[in-house]
Order: sequence, then structure tokens, then C-alpha cells
Amino acid sequence: MNRINKTGIRIATVLGAGLVAACTVQKPDTQANRDATAKEIIEQVKTTPDGTSTANSLDDYKADLARRISQVNSTKVHIERPQALLRSVIVIKYVVDKDGNLVRSEVVRTNKDKVTESTALTTLRNTAPFPKPPIALLSNGRIELSETWLFNNDGRFQLRTIAQPQKNE
Repeated sequence: MNRINKTGIRIATVLGAGLVAACTVQKPDTQANRDATAKEIIEQVKTTPDGTSTANSLDDYKADLARRISQVNSTKVHIERPQALLRSVIVIKYVVDKDGNLVRSEVVRTNKDKVTESTALTTLRNTAPFPKPPIALLSNGRIELSETWLFNNDGRFQLRTIAQPQKNE
């Protein structure tokens, strides 16, 4: 190949890379774009064909459920680092049976913000049924877990199990 053809190929390659880069311009910061990003970054929970979680430990199963709660309720999830001073922290203890059904749930820590309490309980209930827990994690056909909802001022949350570190003041 002669020198002119090689130069032409290099220029075409650079221009092609530039066009690809131009197509990946960051989207404007809108609510719709934040919601779309949340859906894209929340991982899918891996299960066997019968819907049993492939988690190997209680922590892994808890993380699977946190990802699932975030996925199902993605429009209510804050996808950036939580603010330094949170609006509310809600801790819910809940029980899942061998089939992934939510058996019971209760608020065990609250700052008496009824809106965020309701959001936390509703997002948990809306997600059920969950992936079936691995048999090794069951006790009397059930598994008891707790999760912490971290609410920003805008009413969006992250779950502590999968949350990013909070911002500094």
C-alpha cells in the first residue's frame, strides 16, 4: 500500500472514531434521563430456571433483593451519592418464605416521617414476590432480613446494602 492510501485510512479511522464519540454526548440532566440511567445501571438478579436466587450467602441474597427492589421501583431511586444530611432513614425487618413471598414486614427504625415510611413499605411490598431464597439460607422455610432505606430531600432513596457512600457536608 502506498503512503497516500495509508494516510487516507488513518484519517478515515480518526474521523470515524470522532463520529462515534460525538454520538455518545452526555444526555441533559432531566428527570426522564435520570430514570433511564437508573434502570440501566441496576443489575439484574440472577436466578435458576425455577426462580431460586444463585446467591451463596445471606449477604449476597440481601444484595440480590436490594437490587430487585431498586429495579422494580427505579423511578423512586436516587442514583447518585446520597446527600450528607439525609431526610430520613427507615429500617424495615421483613420475612420471605421459601417461595419468595413477603410474609411480614415492620418498621424497626424511623424518624417519624410518615411519607418515607410509607414509601419504604410500599416499595418492599410492590417488589414481592422475590427470587426464592437458596434452601441453605432458610430456617423453618423462611428467611428474616432487614434493609435500610436512605432518603434524600427529594423523596428518592437508596438501599444501604447497595448504596454509594454519602456525600461529605
